[in-house]
Amino acid sequence: MKKILFQTLVFCLWCFSGAMAQAPRFYQEIQVFKHQDSLHFPPANAILFVGSSSFQKWKDVQDYFPEHTIINRGFGGSTLPDVIRYAPDIILPYHPKQIVIYCGENDIAEDTSITPQQVLSRVKILLHIIRKKYKNIPVDYISIKPSPSRIQWQQKMLASNILIQKYLQKQPNARFIDVYHAMLNPNGTINETIFIHDGLHMNATGYHIWQKILEPYLL
Repeated sequence: MKKILFQTLVFCLWCFSGAMAQAPRFYQEIQVFKHQDSLHFPPANAILFVGSSSFQKWKDVQDYFPEHTIINRGFGGSTLPDVIRYAPDIILPYHPKQIVIYCGENDIAEDTSITPQQVLSRVKILLHIIRKKYKNIPVDYISIKPSPSRIQWQQKMLASNILIQKYLQKQPNARFIDVYHAMLNPNGTINETIFIHDGLHMNATGYHIWQKILEPYLL
């Protein structure tokens, strides 16, 4: 009997590990969000922040915008295809009054062959998905930031920003929020003092720069 139980346990663990191996990346992070939602679903008409680790690590984002209700659905390392994949889980259910996106930086860092035009195409797909459900709410895209650890891709990121900005200028209720230039020194170099040790993620000073820029855009 014990042998059968042991074999059953081994089989279950094998099945579980196999299922986990087949699960798309960031699956567990999304399940955490869904579990949180099952316990306490966010209120409607909040402002949804969605994207990569620059949002995910902004743990106290609500404190920066006390006059607004913020839903933070940033998950670290995500690319635009990841946000697109999980849009039914972390964008479409919430009925927000506004969506703020920070994503695209990892797309370039993960795939050095990607072009700014391809980054733009991914933004278009994400916006299309949002617009199928929320036709009129404001959608704001924060520019790809200049990160010291990714300086080798700075020109490609800047080119992507330009293309995305031009595209969004022609879209109704969509805006491009430029944080890129505010994160540079007067001589045009990256202000490394607003980043933590990894040269990728911001410290409180960096987030205060974002706060000042974002505040006028929030509804």
